[in-house]
Amino acid sequence: MTLTALLIFLLIGAIAGWLAGLIVRGFGFGLLGNIVVGIIGAFLAGWLLPTLGVGFSLGNPIVTSIVYAMIGAIVLLVIIGLIKRA
Repeated sequence: MTLTALLIFLLIGAIAGWLAGLIVRGFGFGLLGNIVVGIIGAFLAGWLLPTLGVGFSLGNPIVTSIVYAMIGAIVLLVIIGLIKRA
């Protein structure tokens, strides 16, 4: 993985985690935490969405990656929220 690819990966994770933190209010973790949530969310969505038979493209691969990662990060934040409430 090149440095450019790593930076793009981290940027997509940061944007997705930040957006997920805005959508699922009260569960943001700051910049570093949002990057981690976004990256884990990207892996989660990469596994979960094809398993459910959901696949889409928004034309631009980076935008599609951000939306995929955001969906996964939202699912992750909801799960974390449910665990914290229990």
